[in-house]
Amino acid sequence: MSKKVFAYIWEYIVKEECLEEFKRTYGPEGDWVRLFRRADGYIATNLHQDISDPKRFVTIDFWHTKEDRDDFRNKFSKEFEDLDEYCESLTIQEKLIGDFDSHIKPISG
Repeated sequence: MSKKVFAYIWEYIVKEECLEEFKRTYGPEGDWVRLFRRADGYIATNLHQDISDPKRFVTIDFWHTKEDRDDFRNKFSKEFEDLDEYCESLTIQEKLIGDFDSHIKPISG
């Protein structure tokens, strides 16, 4: 049985000299995840690096609901904007892919 959650997906083209910093910042223990964890409703972030173009990445942020993500954006708007401004220096291009309903298998344990 799957569970419906909210997924927020972005694509990035990263400056070659910033690849390691980008992976650190957007990775599973990075600055974004630490900020997201401060909010209710955050589940996880997946970072994907394109095999054929290692400067291209996709992030998928999972939240219980879109409202949880929106509440986070409102509550932590200053922290979000500061981190986002810094991260723009790491990329050539950032593109919102979109907001999605995602069906995941619940984690047991």
